[in-house]
Amino acid sequence: MRNSIVEFRNVSFRYGAEEPWVLKDCSFSIHENEAVAIIGHNGSGKSTIAKLMNGLLFPQEGEIIINGQRVNEETVWDVRKDVGMVFQNPDNQFVGTTVQDDVAFGMENRGVPRDEMVKRIEDTLKAVGMQQYLMTEPHKLSGGQKQRVAIASVLAIFPSVLILDEATAMLDPKGRKEIMNTVTAVQEQRHLSLITITHDLQEVVQAERVIVMNEGKIWDEATPRGIFAKKEELQSIGLDVPFVAILSEELRKKGVPIANEALNQDELLEELWTSHLTM
Repeated sequence: MRNSIVEFRNVSFRYGAEEPWVLKDCSFSIHENEAVAIIGHNGSGKSTIAKLMNGLLFPQEGEIIINGQRVNEETVWDVRKDVGMVFQNPDNQFVGTTVQDDVAFGMENRGVPRDEMVKRIEDTLKAVGMQQYLMTEPHKLSGGQKQRVAIASVLAIFPSVLILDEATAMLDPKGRKEIMNTVTAVQEQRHLSLITITHDLQEVVQAERVIVMNEGKIWDEATPRGIFAKKEELQSIGLDVPFVAILSEELRKKGVPIANEALNQDELLEELWTSHLTM
């Protein structure tokens, strides 16, 4: 049984006293070394959740616990040692004149000794495949390379929780796949809790658990397979379903005996092969 590292307890939030509630009485937990995807249409509250986890915002109601510590104005800097966040546009995170300076920035603020800092810069850039760009100016990098450096900068502070807030949205499909493969590998090596806020269905499929937001509330949470089995319900709240899941449903309607919900092409081919053998 894994321990909870993030807990939302009846959290509600709005951006002003006269504004509508963006989150309404949300409660959930995320465990150590767990990969969770948070999905929902625009305005459902998912990015607000990310900012609340990192202490960029504070709830008007309820409480948030990160690694056993309640998030408030007194604890926010300690909380940010545990929670690293990568945003959609990496240019918003660059502060250094070179890749090396940028990765060092967060560690300098935390007083990491120089020898340790040099080692972490080398290790984190190697982990994201950017070690050869140590002295490169960030503006000379491609979008995918910038996002890799942004991830390295966060990993260098050794967080327990890594949040990707639409971090692959500006990349092409190949770039998205490369970034997520990198992040998944690092998560497994470091035993991080990974929280992915995304519209990309392939990223959702890679998660262990999915939290679906709708109109500021938790609509459902389950495994990707369990969530995507509810095709019509998801579409009714404005969310997409993987093409493979739609194709599987159409094949069932045509009489093809597909027993399990396929999440990718390989699983669908396996189902088709199994059904062929049993026919």
